[in-house]
Amino acid sequence: MADSGTIYTWEGLNKNGARIKGETPADNEATARAELRKNGINVIKIRKKPKSLLSGGKKKVVPADIAYFLRQMTTMLESGVPLVQAFEIVGRGNEKPAMRDLVLKLKADVEGGETFAQALSKHPRHFDDLVTNLVEAGEQAGTLETLLDKVATYKEKTEALKGKIKKALFYPAAVVVVAIVVTAILLIYVVPQFEALFTGFGADLPVFTRMVVDLSEFTQSWWWAILGVMVAIGFVFVQARRRLPRFARFLDIMVLKAPAFGPILRKAAIARFARTLSTMFSAGVPLVDALTSVSGATGNAVYREATLRMRDETEAGGQLQWSMRNTAVFPNMVVQMVAIGEESGSLDSMLSKVADFYEEEVDNAVDSLSSLLEPLIMVVLGVLVGGLVIAMYLPIFQMGQVI
Repeated sequence: MADSGTIYTWEGLNKNGARIKGETPADNEATARAELRKNGINVIKIRKKPKSLLSGGKKKVVPADIAYFLRQMTTMLESGVPLVQAFEIVGRGNEKPAMRDLVLKLKADVEGGETFAQALSKHPRHFDDLVTNLVEAGEQAGTLETLLDKVATYKEKTEALKGKIKKALFYPAAVVVVAIVVTAILLIYVVPQFEALFTGFGADLPVFTRMVVDLSEFTQSWWWAILGVMVAIGFVFVQARRRLPRFARFLDIMVLKAPAFGPILRKAAIARFARTLSTMFSAGVPLVDALTSVSGATGNAVYREATLRMRDETEAGGQLQWSMRNTAVFPNMVVQMVAIGEESGSLDSMLSKVADFYEEEVDNAVDSLSSLLEPLIMVVLGVLVGGLVIAMYLPIFQMGQVI
């Protein structure tokens, strides 16, 4: 398998004698020449493409890359392009080396006799069981293009929803970081300048100013310890969430109760539930099996456990609408839509409408939250920075009054 990190640029003549040029990944120059000859190209010159200092190496494959890849494959197959050739076109045309490497590995596996689903299953980090199972169902039913289109749509909608959630969380997080950095700069560099000035006056400092000066001295002496504690807390938090299910469950419960953010995350979980179940049910996956996969896609322990309880009740012969009502975590509107879908035989369509509705709700809620947080954040920053400035000027004000 070619190392997609090494790219060769070449010029040559095609079968018609026309001069063409392009790029191709290969282990070495000899392999690149052999690959080009196999494609009917007579190489005139070839050289290794220099790596950009800003390219950042291979870069890792992100979920957005997978969603785009699935959409490209859908377009290729719907256009009548054979599967192996579709891999070749999509892989060679991808600008991200890591993604190109992944696609060409899939191509090699399929050329070796494996099915599309089997090739995908070798990369569980990028293609989860839901995607693999749907692709397998499409191959077995002879409707790969249709199922792949559903998978691509599902991944696109899921990534769009994740983007909205990240947008909601990024703004306040960024402001907190900026506030910490600004405060640290003031305490380490600015306050000491005023402290030297105040020392020359020989007068007693106001209590508020003295507190800020003491905090500045502590920060200058122990900044490394403060930074270490912050890093340690972050590391322990991440590891505890990853390794301790009870702690992760507690966090999932608390974030749903959090003001402002809780309703957004709750709507996002419902949207993921509805979108995933709609996709799997429309693909012909049995409801009980679909609920098993859906439980892991909700992104929250509360909804994951609720979905598993729904699966057990449905497996025992209960209707989906009643099992949803028993969990008490789904709004009445969602339960009613599912009830209508069950009675009319259009459950997948109703769930898709629910997903569309809650995805739009998340979008609107994120925009509203951003508008709400802007003045609040300005107030917090104003109080923080303004408080430090006032503390530094209090002695000067007092001296002015004495004079």
